[in-house]
Amino acid sequence: LPSTSGHLDPGSHQRVLMKTGLILLIIGHLNFITGTLVHGIVLRFVVNPRDAVSLQYAIANTASVISALLTISCGIAAIVLSRYLTPTTLKWGVLTLTACSSLGCLSCLLGLAVSIGLTLGSQGRALLAPCTVPTSRECPFDPTRVYSSTLSLWVISLLLDLMEIVFGIRCLLLIIDLLRL
Repeated sequence: LPSTSGHLDPGSHQRVLMKTGLILLIIGHLNFITGTLVHGIVLRFVVNPRDAVSLQYAIANTASVISALLTISCGIAAIVLSRYLTPTTLKWGVLTLTACSSLGCLSCLLGLAVSIGLTLGSQGRALLAPCTVPTSRECPFDPTRVYSSTLSLWVISLLLDLMEIVFGIRCLLLIIDLLRL
């Protein structure tokens, strides 16, 4: 609720920061799980340092996992700040962490969009590269579902990155209001 000066009162800041921090914590964990599933199911078999497409997949997925960890840290920091609103250094720390998290999620969003585009454009050839004959037992994973599973998990991760950006910016605006910038 805005006060007469246009800023939220401290009680409202506490509630909104707590809710935003919890949302960031949950979304960050979900994105972390999605990224590790993509890596564990597909990318650990597919990544070839000599293949630019598979290397791009690995970099985008690793960046997504790292940004998820950054979002989790941002959520924890926002929750701590909601409890202790007075330390200015904590406010600046959360502001910096939130800005880095939002920018990291934006770069991951772009990287995952490129990965999805490359996969759709090549009909998943880079994903199936380790399998010489897709129906043989020599393939380290189930090649019949790798294309759809990877794309589904990447789309989920893409949506989670978008949500991380939205709630990260919301947290950033709350901190800016707290600092009266």
